[in-house]
Amino acid sequence: MAAILMVDDERPILELVKNGLQKDGHLVTIYASAAQVPLDKLNRYDLIILDIMMPDIDGFSYCGKIRSLVDCPILFLTAKTLENDITYGLGLGADDYLTKPFRIAELRARVNAHLRREHRERHTALTFERIKIDLSAKELWADNVSVPLTKSEYLICEYLARNKGQVFSKEQIYEAVFSLDGSSDNSTISTHIKNIRAKLSKLDIQPITTVWGIGYKWE
Repeated sequence: MAAILMVDDERPILELVKNGLQKDGHLVTIYASAAQVPLDKLNRYDLIILDIMMPDIDGFSYCGKIRSLVDCPILFLTAKTLENDITYGLGLGADDYLTKPFRIAELRARVNAHLRREHRERHTALTFERIKIDLSAKELWADNVSVPLTKSEYLICEYLARNKGQVFSKEQIYEAVFSLDGSSDNSTISTHIKNIRAKLSKLDIQPITTVWGIGYKWE
């Protein structure tokens, strides 16, 4: 059982999600406004689901506000489908997103996949010429500088680095990282990799190569 926070200004969606996730044994706390959520209680949650377009504090602003306060996965439920919006949201530290209208079965699957991911154990490190991946601390270091990756960005790097030289499609990466069928939505992977490259480019390092028409590999 996990403790889950859901914030959305639409009451029917709150009830739909709450009822669906409770079927998986989770304890779901719902709020119709982000301003109502006590900040000192955020650490009790194992996962947070945020709507984006809310009247008081929008989901983007709220995610940016709380990301440094919580270490759990954050998922966006959004009617925004433009790539720039998705890129911006994931760049704020969100781990995944689901566009409205959505299927409750897919939301349940994504939530449970992220929760399973949180319990995976890592015990060692991967070392390359200029990059070190600390599998225990879940950190990537480049030229002895810690790169501020989100959890999903880190896990994509870890998966590709563990399989150095192998080419994976976006669908394969999505399935491996999130434990979900990659055919449902693979644009998340493209956006995360774009953000990873932007962060590593500041150090003039680009270990992830695009193999056009196929996918990505770690070199």
